[in-house]
Amino acid sequence: MDLSLTESQKMLKNSAREFLKQECPWTEIKKIDESQNGFSAELWKKVAEMGWLAMHLPEEYGGMGCSLTDLAVIYEEMGQALLPGVFFSSSVLCGLILASSATEKQKAELLPAIGCGDEILAFALTEPDYGWGPESISLKASFRNGKFVLEGVKSFVPDAQIADKLICAVRTGRYSSSEEGISLLLVDSASPGLQSRQIAAFSGERFNELIFNSVEVPEYNLIGEVDKGWLLLKSPLNQATAVLCAYMVGGCQHLLDMTLQYAQTRVQFGQPIGAFQWVQGYIIEQANQLEKCRWFTWEALWKLDSQKPELEQDEAVSLAKVTASEAFLECGHLGHEVHAGIGVDKKYPLYLYSKKSKTLYSYLGDPFFHRRRVARLLGL
Repeated sequence: MDLSLTESQKMLKNSAREFLKQECPWTEIKKIDESQNGFSAELWKKVAEMGWLAMHLPEEYGGMGCSLTDLAVIYEEMGQALLPGVFFSSSVLCGLILASSATEKQKAELLPAIGCGDEILAFALTEPDYGWGPESISLKASFRNGKFVLEGVKSFVPDAQIADKLICAVRTGRYSSSEEGISLLLVDSASPGLQSRQIAAFSGERFNELIFNSVEVPEYNLIGEVDKGWLLLKSPLNQATAVLCAYMVGGCQHLLDMTLQYAQTRVQFGQPIGAFQWVQGYIIEQANQLEKCRWFTWEALWKLDSQKPELEQDEAVSLAKVTASEAFLECGHLGHEVHAGIGVDKKYPLYLYSKKSKTLYSYLGDPFFHRRRVARLLGL
């Protein structure tokens, strides 16, 4: 198993770093974070022109057909810069779902538009009974007169405030706790009866509550087979989660670099604070957390790209998400220990990384969810 980058991947990494360094200084990230929708149309256009939105999409639909590892190289750099926006939701998560399960017509209509940034999609899975398993999905979709009629609520949906369309996981079957009976529907954000409002998390990140009041969805907007939606989500969620972990690896790397630089330049008692053992201990632990999540993440990506057996992929992805969620959060906490007061000053970028680490900790499943998944895979 060779987890080192190829020469082309190293070139990709360097070009991404240069682009993000020029286009995404932390002051610009702060500006976007404080805007009403947390979105920059100008930055979206520039990223689309770089081809990053289409990297992993099939070539026959305007994509580049790159591997997940190629894509993760870019997302690690995005995590270092803390690039905000709907890039992951639309291109990676929704793009992978459509590429694996949509009809040929749906793919031809949507994938090229996603790849060039003309269409923005968001994924609506979670509900007030928050969870990332099928048992938490209860949004009811009844089939009447050739249409699905949706009644219910989706909560904590990221990026819905700027999405043109939503991929919604809905309950079409009778058994509310079963994987059977879940379907995937493509819903227009402007559909009559669909109400949306922004809700702020404790960290200040934006999420959305979507209220479906007899929202009608044409039958041709069904993705895959009716009642088989959860099975269709397994592979795309694994792939997207591994890419998200790469973003968190980048965040950990930046937190280590930022904290190390501060410890080398902040002078107290006549010497840099990095000379003190307690500061060294914090930074060494950051390095440990970073390397742990990096190797779990790249191993998961390797297993996915190598098409290892499904159980191996599932276990590797869950272990990566556990370690990446905890490492990103802990690297932020350790960074605050070293920075002390300046770490909470909004004139300094550390707080932005802390916010993001708290948000991504639970996104696509928190460590408790993924540990339970690993336990089931091990037969416990």
